[in-house]
Amino acid sequence: MTTTIKHDRRRIMAWAGTLAAAAGLAPLSIVGAGRADAMARYRWKNRPLLVFAPSTDHPMLRRQRALLAGRTAGLRDRDMVVIYVIGSSVSARLGRAPGLSAAALRRRFGVSPGGFRAILVGKDTGAKISSARPLSTGRLFGTIDAMPMRRREMRQRGS
Repeated sequence: MTTTIKHDRRRIMAWAGTLAAAAGLAPLSIVGAGRADAMARYRWKNRPLLVFAPSTDHPMLRRQRALLAGRTAGLRDRDMVVIYVIGSSVSARLGRAPGLSAAALRRRFGVSPGGFRAILVGKDTGAKISSARPLSTGRLFGTIDAMPMRRREMRQRGS
C-alpha cells in the first residue's frame, strides 16, 4: 500500500509539473510552495525590494534608505514591499516580512552575510534587478513601469 501511495504522489507531482509547464508557470505555482519559496507570500500581489546589509550602519544601506525616503506613494502605487535583511534580522516596510530567517533569504538569493545587495523581485517572484549598489527609485520605477503586468495595471487603474 505504501508503494502505491508513493507511486500515486509521484504521478500527481509529474502531472502538476507538466500542467504548469504547459501553462507557462513554475510548478510551485500549482503545487503548494510552502516554505520552499521565500517569496510565495508575494506572488501575483507585490513586488518586493530586498535590501541586504551586514549592519544598520552600513553606508550603502543608509544610501538605499535615503533614496527610498519620501517615495512611499510611488512604492505603494507599484505594489512594492521593502524587505530589509540586516545582519540576522528581517523587517518589512509597506507590507509583511516573508516569515523566513535572514540566513534562509540570503541562501535563496545568494547573498553573502557581509555584503550589500538590493534585489527587485517581480510579482512572478523572479529577480528582475540585482545590484551590489543602492538602487535609485528612477531605476526601480522605470524597470517596473516597463513590465507588461505593470502596464496592464496602469491601464486598469486609469493612470
